[in-house]
Amino acid sequence: MYVVPPPQRSDSGSNGDLRVYQTWKGSNIFFLQGRFVFGPDVRSLALTICLIAVPVTIFCIFVARKLMDDFSDSWGVSIVVVAVVFTIYDLILLLLTSGRDPGIIPRNAHPPEPEGLDGNMDAGAGQTPQLRLPRIKEVELNGITFKVKYCDTCMLYRPPRCSHCSICNNCVERFDHHCPWVGQCIGLRNYRFFFMFVFSTTLLCIFVFAFCWVYIRKIMESEHTTIWKAMLKTPASIVLIIYTFISMWFVGGLTAFHLYLISTNQTTYENFRYRYDRRSNPHNKGVINNFKETFCSSIPASKNDFRAMIQREPPLPPRSVAGGFMSPNMGKANDDIEMGRKAVWADMGPAMSEHGDGKNGNNERLHVKDGELGELSPDIRTTVDEQSDRPGMHPRRSSWGRKSGSWDMSPEVMALAARVGEQNQNGGGSSSGSGLVTENRPT
Repeated sequence: MYVVPPPQRSDSGSNGDLRVYQTWKGSNIFFLQGRFVFGPDVRSLALTICLIAVPVTIFCIFVARKLMDDFSDSWGVSIVVVAVVFTIYDLILLLLTSGRDPGIIPRNAHPPEPEGLDGNMDAGAGQTPQLRLPRIKEVELNGITFKVKYCDTCMLYRPPRCSHCSICNNCVERFDHHCPWVGQCIGLRNYRFFFMFVFSTTLLCIFVFAFCWVYIRKIMESEHTTIWKAMLKTPASIVLIIYTFISMWFVGGLTAFHLYLISTNQTTYENFRYRYDRRSNPHNKGVINNFKETFCSSIPASKNDFRAMIQREPPLPPRSVAGGFMSPNMGKANDDIEMGRKAVWADMGPAMSEHGDGKNGNNERLHVKDGELGELSPDIRTTVDEQSDRPGMHPRRSSWGRKSGSWDMSPEVMALAARVGEQNQNGGGSSSGSGLVTENRPT
């Protein structure tokens, strides 16, 4: 049996000129042709930069510049230089945290091969048993058994300490959390820079906070006034003191929390999910080794080359059935011919739906084409037309077991045919027979 093969893909829509970042299935946003990868909430990065740069700018203009006159030699200039350099360093750490691959695991194009059959699936005759992937697998790493879960989105089993970020829509190695302030996931490849960014921001807040008080102290000494009057003379210092005091509680508390996580070799996700403080942590190597692993170990290379060219996809392989190819239309109405049904019966749908099944079965052959009656004699053809017009006639059952128009002649037709034969033998001719049949038409 020949079945039409599926159509081949056209080369007009080829992906040969596209790069990986242009067809990336995650929610990431790329800049500079895939050189920088950010999360979908990258706009929050601009807010974070403003929250750092604007207060430092106010400090340099209204506080540090005034302190240059109060300190001799280069001490006054060093205050401005330290503030500017420390801010630039802090912003660089922010970009290193936000603009790099945090440890994304590439997706699989196809799910992994199932390891066994599903025992609950009964395979009947002619049916293939259903193969299912286990949701959880146990893997052994360094003598410790871990349970890894299957990710339906990435079609892979996540390695230990890996989790799927619902915001970036990627599986990230050593997933810590998704930080909205940097607009990126925090994972294996950027956690070090994230902690350094938070810690340096805390130090910057302390630096600005301290020198604002130094400037107020200088005003009190130079004008011999109270602290309240000195504060009124520099409202910028008051605003910066309040701002940095609030910020220190936020970034300072975050720094202390991550120092605890580093010392116990935990991630934020593990701390809130598994609560290792109530049971043994299989990743804990001791305080010193934990800090060495975070700050002294080499950062692994990215598993994704976002600027690589996409290989042209091969055409989809046809699905075979019984040693052949499956047609895209297999199982549809045009297979009725091979199933023993003739295409002419497809025109019966409207007549059957209007009159119901079995009530007006002779209408099944009301739409017979003239060519199908050409081989009959005019007498039988006229009689068949009469029979189709009679309301009391019903179709016969064919050998196929279903109702259909039948060319078996009724007794009336047989009687008419006998009379026509007698007239022909008597020399009456076919025309008189035809006229006799016409005269017996019902009015």
